This record gives sequence, structure tokens and C-alpha cells, in this order.
Amino acid sequence: MTSLIYLIPAALLLGALGLSGFLWALRSGQYEDLDGAAERILIDSDDSAEDTPRSQSQVISGQVDLKSESASRSNG
Repeated sequence: MTSLIYLIPAALLLGALGLSGFLWALRSGQYEDLDGAAERILIDSDDSAEDTPRSQSQVISGQVDLKSESASRSNG
């Protein structure tokens, strides 16, 4: 019975914390665009060939020239 003295305020505190987090998410617009992320994956980007990942060994061994690559991206 004495444990209820600690459990009830803890439950109320956690409930208030969850409610305040939900209200913050509503005010900050977290639920504005629910379908955007699902549709964004279907869009084919044109620059996907330029963004091919480079392995760390290629960069270290000098097979990839990062300066010329970044200059060509900024110009185009």
C-alpha cells in the first residue's frame, strides 16, 4: 500500500511528460507531411551517379582526386 505513494505520482509524471512531448510535436509541425518521406523514395534523382560512394582505400591510395571531383560538382 505504501508503494502506491510513489507509483501514482511517478505514473502521473510520466503521463504528463508524454503529453507534453506530443503537444510539442504538434506545435513544431512534426505531423505536417506524413506522406512526403514515403513518396520521396520513389523520385529518381538525376545526380545519383555523381554520388557514388567511394571506399576509404580508394581515397587513401589517391585513386580518387577529391579536389577535382568537388570542383566539377560545384560547376555543374
